Amino acid sequence: MKNLILIRHAKSSWEAPLKDFDRPLMKRGILDAHEVSTHISKYLPKTYIIWSSTAARASETALIFAQNISYPIESIVYKDDLYTFDDKQLEKVIKSCDNSFESVILFGHNEAITNFVNKFGDVFIENVPTSGFVSLKFDAEAWNAIHKGKTQKTIFPKDLK
Repeated sequence: MKNLILIRHAKSSWEAPLKDFDRPLMKRGILDAHEVSTHISKYLPKTYIIWSSTAARASETALIFAQNISYPIESIVYKDDLYTFDDKQLEKVIKSCDNSFESVILFGHNEAITNFVNKFGDVFIENVPTSGFVSLKFDAEAWNAIHKGKTQKTIFPKDLK
């Protein structure tokens, strides 16, 4: 079995004249990331690795979650190729995961995340919101063999308000 948790980065700011890659989280995004991350521990596998896009808003979200779930921040793996909005690219990165890892928590971007969870999960989600948590389980021994899985749990900020 392979477990994949996809988390869309928290709400980011468009205020400063920055490149998209460098946009930081806004206050609401920080609060939502804290809110969701404090409600996920019972839905996490026993062991896992965390991968994050190198974009500022995704890596900041990964840090907030890691701190709240007591995951060592120095163990977060930052991947440039997770800075993608394309689900096919996201799928390629996920399928490249070392099979010694049963579970991955991944911090990334939309459209890629919403399209991926709709292709590989069994529950249609119109849009994974910022700070949204989607857990998928696959009946596969190898990451490159994952196909339609089961959507185990979703937690979105609006569900916690």
